[in-house]
Amino acid sequence: MEKFAGKFSSYAYALMRVVVGLLFACHGAQKVFGWFGGLDGKGTAALLSSLFGIAGTIELIAGLLIAIGLLTGYAAFIASGEMAAAYFMGHFPNGFWPIENEGERAVLFCFVFLYVATQGAGIWSIDGARQRSSRI
Repeated sequence: MEKFAGKFSSYAYALMRVVVGLLFACHGAQKVFGWFGGLDGKGTAALLSSLFGIAGTIELIAGLLIAIGLLTGYAAFIASGEMAAAYFMGHFPNGFWPIENEGERAVLFCFVFLYVATQGAGIWSIDGARQRSSRI
């Protein structure tokens, strides 16, 4: 399978980066704007200076940067750290195992973003286009 699918690894990675970045941005939009079943915009401005608002802002901005592939390594590293903090602050006190403390999403986002931080943007990205244009 790897011989066949391996030919498409750069496309699969780019697709994963875009989808995961957009999903992360949706979590941020939920916190910041009340979209997608969030706070319905009630009191959102007051929340922006809270830990909840800061997390939402990081998720929205980092998610969009990762999705478009701009400053990808930095954005992914920050997003990974934010998810580690979210896990240990919000989930870990409720039990050790992520399946028991409902922290699976935080752990998954943390490690996917850590991987993205080590790999860079790849194809279909602004970072990749900037690298290609600087070589010309």
